[in-house]
Amino acid sequence: MNRVARTQQIAVFGESGSGKTVLLSAFYGAALEPIANATRPYDIVADDAGQGVRLHQNYLGMKNSGSRPAANRFASTSYSFALKKRQGAGGSKEQGKAAPDLRLIWHDYPGEWFEQEPSSAEEARRRLETFEALLTSDVALILIDGQRLLDNEGEEERYLKALFANLRNAFLKLEGSVLKGGKRRVTFPRIWMIGLSKSDLVPELDVVGLRDLVIEKAGGEVSQLRDTIATFVEDPEALSVGEDFVITSSARFEPGGIDVSKRIGVDLVLPIAAMLPYSRFIKWARALRDGSKVAEHLVQVASPVLLVLINKVKLPGPLRLIQVLISTKMIKEFVDLSQDRIREVHQEAKARHDFLTATLTGFQLDLNAAVEAGVLYRSPKA
Repeated sequence: MNRVARTQQIAVFGESGSGKTVLLSAFYGAALEPIANATRPYDIVADDAGQGVRLHQNYLGMKNSGSRPAANRFASTSYSFALKKRQGAGGSKEQGKAAPDLRLIWHDYPGEWFEQEPSSAEEARRRLETFEALLTSDVALILIDGQRLLDNEGEEERYLKALFANLRNAFLKLEGSVLKGGKRRVTFPRIWMIGLSKSDLVPELDVVGLRDLVIEKAGGEVSQLRDTIATFVEDPEALSVGEDFVITSSARFEPGGIDVSKRIGVDLVLPIAAMLPYSRFIKWARALRDGSKVAEHLVQVASPVLLVLINKVKLPGPLRLIQVLISTKMIKEFVDLSQDRIREVHQEAKARHDFLTATLTGFQLDLNAAVEAGVLYRSPKA
């Protein structure tokens, strides 16, 4: 059996203090809790042991001492995690050896870089390198700080307009360096979600309320951001900016303690990175002109998920793959799988100890449940 590894990449943007470090620490720390080991068939392992220890330390500090992680000022880091089938999760030894890893790479862009000019040529170089590294992501998450919303209650537009304008200005400053020779990029985050961090501070705001607040108070700035991002990409019609929303809370911060068990949306990071692109990328690829490099790239990104779901893991060459996938009704059937059918595929995969299919369909079920719970809003154009 061929091994198919699926790497999900997500780029997280947010101003300083918006909760990026806490979100990442909660994601990793919660994955190490015994209850997580009892409810899923995989372990999440940090590729860099030192990074893993620091994130776990942050999490335990919140859980046991009520201490917030130290600010990670001006530090740009990519964190790589492997999802490995847990020993004893079922299946024969041969199935265990063949089970492919899923991977998540989390790119963090320092919030201070939105707000301050580079202090040196070295810092300017690091900013550019960091930005270029995160361009390999499929999904980008722009965090809105729930505390800042609370601080600007009744005048939320002051904060929201500045947030999106600062992000847009950061892109404009990097455009000339990133687009060498003015050539637009084929590889670039194509889905730009807007997320609310620290949602426990504004519990009355569900995901539809978040969408409406952003559009009402800063719709013009979001449109301008999309126009700017579109200048970076070839075939900008294959682009979604500010059409998907998610609510997150890494923990409940209370006087005298932090309850890390009260999380919202943290466990959606993996499903979002893994499953949100696949159906949308295939649809975009079908709509693009024949021979488009972007169509080829989108299919290459999405096809491992699709082919795993239909139990065909031997991938043909990319051009042949495009012809096969775009020319068959197989696409519509699997992009538009009903909730009941996804659940059937999920249960069938679990019964035959098919780790990859069970995990991916489980992610899709998680996304659907989050929509029903008012935590996730997916673009109706998807």
